[in-house]
Amino acid sequence: MALTRAFRETVIKRAAGDNDYRRGLLAEAVNEILVGNLDAGKAMLRDYINATITFPELARRLNKSSKSIHRMLGPGSNPRMDSLIGVLRILQEHERVRLQTTCLTATA
Repeated sequence: MALTRAFRETVIKRAAGDNDYRRGLLAEAVNEILVGNLDAGKAMLRDYINATITFPELARRLNKSSKSIHRMLGPGSNPRMDSLIGVLRILQEHERVRLQTTCLTATA
């Protein structure tokens, strides 16, 4: 499902003034990737990037082209782990957070 311009603008506006929202969006994107919802996680990363650091600035800091990063996070792409980790490293630095995983065990 394609997102409307109004929705994207709402995300950008809210992210500009709400640290918890930005950090939650980044954390949720990573969680989606970790549980196997790669396309959903990449879509959330794109929203986060557009609302915060922007693709041109991320590209500059990664020493890659913006177009390459757009393709890497596009629908149906299969990014290399080292490329994805590089993006996440820069996003964590930008947000001044350190994401960690927690192992949850299922109970019978």
